[in-house]
Amino acid sequence: MRPSLREKIIATCNKKIDAKGENVGLSFYAFFSNKNDDPEQLMEAASWWILTHKLDHFEKAHKIKALVIAEKIK
Repeated sequence: MRPSLREKIIATCNKKIDAKGENVGLSFYAFFSNKNDDPEQLMEAASWWILTHKLDHFEKAHKIKALVIAEKIK
């Protein structure tokens, strides 16, 4: 995953957790605006979410953040 997407995911998860609490759920669409202005990055996030991790449509933000951080460490 490209570093800019990794940073965007972590920042979005932090923002959602801060605003709505530890139990907040989100989908990979949460990382993008309603405009499809970066289709490659959207597909990268979708592939990571659906193909690589086989996640449900909505997952807890803290789970997504932990997965992204764990991959960064590898």
